[in-house]
Amino acid sequence: MRFLAALGMASLALCASPTELRAQPLGQPDRDAPGDRMIQDYLARITAELHSPFASDLESPARWQTRRPLYRDEYFYMLGLSPLAERTPLKATITGTRAGEGFVVDMLHYQSRPGLYVTGNLYRPAETKPGERLPAVFYVCGHSGRGRDGNKTAFQGHGMWFARHGYVCLVVDTLQLGEIAATHHGTYRENRWWWHSRGYTPAGVECWNGVRGIDYLISRPDVDPERIAVTGISGGGAATFWIAAADERVKVAVPVSGMADLPSYVPNRVINGHCDCMFLYNTFEWPWARIAALIAPRPLLFVNSDSDAIFPMDANERIIVQLEKLYSLYGAGDRVDAVVSVGGHAYRQDIRQAAYRFINAHLKGDARPVGDSEIDIVEDPPAKVIHPMEPRLLRVFPTDADLPVDQLNTTIDQHFVPLTHVALPTAEKYDDWRDALESELRRVVFHALPQRVPPARLADQETPNVARLETEEGIPVRLENLPDAVAGANPKRIVLFVQTAGKETPIPGWLDKQRLPSDRVCRCEPRGIGETRWTVKNPPNYVARAHVLLGRTVDTGRVYDVIATARYLRSVHKDIPVHVAGEGPGAILAAYAALYEPDIAGVIAHNPPLTHMDPAAPQFLNVLRVADVPELLGLVAPRPMTIMSADERLERTRAIYAAAGAADRLSVVRE
Repeated sequence: MRFLAALGMASLALCASPTELRAQPLGQPDRDAPGDRMIQDYLARITAELHSPFASDLESPARWQTRRPLYRDEYFYMLGLSPLAERTPLKATITGTRAGEGFVVDMLHYQSRPGLYVTGNLYRPAETKPGERLPAVFYVCGHSGRGRDGNKTAFQGHGMWFARHGYVCLVVDTLQLGEIAATHHGTYRENRWWWHSRGYTPAGVECWNGVRGIDYLISRPDVDPERIAVTGISGGGAATFWIAAADERVKVAVPVSGMADLPSYVPNRVINGHCDCMFLYNTFEWPWARIAALIAPRPLLFVNSDSDAIFPMDANERIIVQLEKLYSLYGAGDRVDAVVSVGGHAYRQDIRQAAYRFINAHLKGDARPVGDSEIDIVEDPPAKVIHPMEPRLLRVFPTDADLPVDQLNTTIDQHFVPLTHVALPTAEKYDDWRDALESELRRVVFHALPQRVPPARLADQETPNVARLETEEGIPVRLENLPDAVAGANPKRIVLFVQTAGKETPIPGWLDKQRLPSDRVCRCEPRGIGETRWTVKNPPNYVARAHVLLGRTVDTGRVYDVIATARYLRSVHKDIPVHVAGEGPGAILAAYAALYEPDIAGVIAHNPPLTHMDPAAPQFLNVLRVADVPELLGLVAPRPMTIMSADERLERTRAIYAAAGAADRLSVVRE
């Protein structure tokens, strides 16, 4: 049974079935570029494919319980938390204490990893009994900028309420809006696309900071480790899901406006209203509600508002229906509930009362209505924000001079998910080395690719030299025979040139030097290039960010296009070998296509970027957790490869070719 925090529109929304609820898109779809509708339709189709499998999770309790350990492992990986970091000493430090009416607040910091500082305010009752262990709340803050004071000061009234009612409550700053300000906006705004290749998302940091915050709480002699709750709104609502799903010491979770679902985020573009801390990278192509389902059967109150544009009601209804069904598998339908408040994206009185009451009921056995939720709440009148306690007094580091010089917060995206180091193979163990690397690439980088990409379909023969292919449903690719590079009707080799940037040109000079007189050179434009280019706005970078919620990147799709096109050429020309060629990022697309298509006979690469940390490099989910460009180029062995580059990192590629017994098939041309 659902608990209505407010009547009227909320009751109408909850009585409607999911199919009756009107979808709530965020803004109008882009229509300025020729490929906009194409890519949006594609994303919508993939979303539908990934959203529906949650029904299989509900088949039986046995199926869910059997798969749950695998889901937890996958969940940690998708947050960038696998392998799980060492629980290093927290070095928790209280830098100041202040007393209020009925509570005491400590200003403290701890290090969730060495150099990763978490600043917070710990609220506790002014008076306690000797030896008494109290329930505790880990409070995760939403996106409420308070500058140097940290966003914890915007939610101080919640900590005060919990302390006055017999709780220890730790309210922590987020990575971006804390006293040591970093960023949540790496792909939303900052063009740090290597976040995708590195598998780094600030959601993982917020989750880990929460797990370590709970470590701190249960280390205290005044906290009962069996009575821990986590709650917060907006970004704090999302973090509530991250933490509660990751840490089973959390006995109660109350996320407020913290989760929509894939149909909302992607086809309805709600992702555009959120920064990167709201999302994990969906490597294993999950239906989004599975994240929340990992909390079951622990008590969960799912709170939202009926006019919240970035957590719309159609998604809210789909999620709670799915959660109710899952909880029923445990015989725990009474432990999951939903609250809908009337209004927009805000933390109103009815929400506070419902959240406090739910936590009281499950941590203290007290389900009485809460009547004093409005005491000491931070007010936001038009002229001036009114704080119960002056925010600067709640600073953990009172002055800039007090900020720790060893902090890694501002560069944590470069440290949180470590780069892998691949040991080079020996000739004796080359096959095992190659198999292990290819298996891990398939598992976590190219998970979305089918076991073998089918050949493209001829959609239209526009002229004798220009064809339109369809590589996937609704994805057209232009294929052109270059007129100045056609070796009559009987070529001995076909070279497929992957165009990734710039206007169409005759055959590039570097490729002209490499082709043979008997070659036929074709050019393809994978998705998003040339005639299928789509709108790119920074922020919010909709297309690129939406892809990772579906377990792929734009460049994964482009690799698919190259493979499908190469297979089409192979099917048409039968026994004629097809080689692939590219320049810069196109060279990487060509080489990675060869990894997954055995009928690609060889690769010609001109000045490929040799690390996925390079802004010019194509980006693939998690690839830097497995290998980098030199190793992956080596996996093309024993097929021939010509690389035009003077980069010394290609010595690693040489070593791999040598271990494969194919040293003579790698040609490095220093230009």
